[in-house]
Amino acid sequence: MSETDHSPTDSATAPEHTHAGQRLRFGYGTNGFDNHRLTDALEVMAEQGYTGVALTLDHHHLDPFHPDVAEHTNRLRRDLDRLGLDVVVETGARYLLDPWHKHHPTLLSEPGRTLRLDLLRRAVRIAARVGAGVVSFWSGVKPEQLDEDAAWSRLVEGCSEVLDTAAEHGVKLGFEPEPGMFVQDLAGFERLAAKLGHPELFGVTLDVGHCRCLEPIDVPACVRRAGPNLVNVQIDDMRRGVHEHLEFGEGDIDFPPVMAALREVEYRGLVSVELPRHGHAAPLVARRSLRFLRRAASEVTA
Repeated sequence: MSETDHSPTDSATAPEHTHAGQRLRFGYGTNGFDNHRLTDALEVMAEQGYTGVALTLDHHHLDPFHPDVAEHTNRLRRDLDRLGLDVVVETGARYLLDPWHKHHPTLLSEPGRTLRLDLLRRAVRIAARVGAGVVSFWSGVKPEQLDEDAAWSRLVEGCSEVLDTAAEHGVKLGFEPEPGMFVQDLAGFERLAAKLGHPELFGVTLDVGHCRCLEPIDVPACVRRAGPNLVNVQIDDMRRGVHEHLEFGEGDIDFPPVMAALREVEYRGLVSVELPRHGHAAPLVARRSLRFLRRAASEVTA
């Protein structure tokens, strides 16, 4: 079968469950469909067999600052229900808050951190409206002039404020360690969670590729370490020491053991493909990705 001659779904693809019967639920990130209208992107994902979507709030798909955001959110909820898609909300859009500086301002910025707090609170409210159980976010890069103690103080304060809004709406927060940012690994997440007092609604978003990029332990061990706090999973391939999101098979991650570890920790959330630079070929990349993930899941032995 050629890459252009295919049906929306691939009936020859193995199902996304392990031999022990646990079904993994695969989603795809809207940041990888940046050349599609949101409704069209959701249609493609659903027709291909995805059961969820990682929705990045941005200018194009769902702008959290649009005057008609409530109407847009209600329409999205209807589309998700119609297509049978679960959803998590992501907040890592580029240039959403500052047209000159990517991913800025952050919870560590001063001035400007109130803009990030506003975005995260809006994200929680949107998540509640569309039925998303998790909002994912990260720390941002530490400003050079800011010392480490002050950075931790700002981050803890910001997370605490977002947690207040999350508690009002019953939405979990998935904090993502991001390479190159102030909190870039699981050890950093664990330190942050401890400083916050291990709140029930504060969990971790684990990007599988990031584990391969910089963690001192292998990827399955990262999944097991994160397991008790795991509320959201992003999945992609990556090479050691290089923060570049790659299609499956282009990096050096062995995925069946990752699937086995997700089963072992009894993870029940979405496992969403994170390929934000592949929008130029989104339908083909999404189809290849789901086929790969299903095959990897089917290779897990009981």
